[in-house]
Amino acid sequence: MDREFDFLVIGSGIAGLTFSLKVAERGSVAIVTKKEKVETSTNYAQGGIASVLGPDDSFDLHIRDTLEAGDGLCDEEVVRKVIMEGPRLVKELVEWGVEFSRSKRDSKYFDLGQEGGHSRRRIIHAHDMTGREVERVLLERAEEHPNIQIFENHLAIDLITESKVFLVGSSVLKCQNRCYGAQVLDSENRVRTFLARFTLLCTGGTGKVYLYTSNPDVATGDGIAMAYRAGATLADMEFVQFHPTCLYHPHAKNFLISEAVRGEGGRLIDS
Repeated sequence: MDREFDFLVIGSGIAGLTFSLKVAERGSVAIVTKKEKVETSTNYAQGGIASVLGPDDSFDLHIRDTLEAGDGLCDEEVVRKVIMEGPRLVKELVEWGVEFSRSKRDSKYFDLGQEGGHSRRRIIHAHDMTGREVERVLLERAEEHPNIQIFENHLAIDLITESKVFLVGSSVLKCQNRCYGAQVLDSENRVRTFLARFTLLCTGGTGKVYLYTSNPDVATGDGIAMAYRAGATLADMEFVQFHPTCLYHPHAKNFLISEAVRGEGGRLIDS
């Protein structure tokens, strides 16, 4: 049975939920997620969000820190845009209901943490469960919205595309590749067709393909593979985050130890 929507969003983390909430006033939205809706990398993020919020901070300082940490690999235009937009988007999260930690000295201000690569305290956080708090609020708002449906335990298999190539002799005159939605394996192991005018991939990265990682089990690069099969060009695939501090147990999953621990002065010994 086909399902038709205006927007199909694959993934239920911060990217997919935020996009869904933004476009839900313009049409119907289906959010497809392969496990329970909270099983996202967002939900496991601890440290916080870097943003220019302190009186001793500035956009120029944040941009400088980022470019230095990037060691020549950053796209400066993108860096500037992300950093300049940061405070506005943090304010939006607060207005939506995200409860970031407040300063113990004056609750009018946020408690800003320190993390690696930053010359100022600019990490806004919700204790050491920032991602869980953001995910909680975004999910609540999505579930309350009449135009949004969330399909848990639905695994997107492949995008539905139509490629058209027009040839003149041996030369390509025009190439089009349109996406109409996705084939999805539902919770009863039936393949369903989800059709949409717009399809957005918000499936995260590939960290869990490695044995040792702090990434959750869902980070297996499904969306990247689907995009590649549909003809998308992949870039920068060598960049995979490996968090430097985890609590190791031989009979259990690695447990992330937040970057904030080192930012606040913690030292690694016997490493």
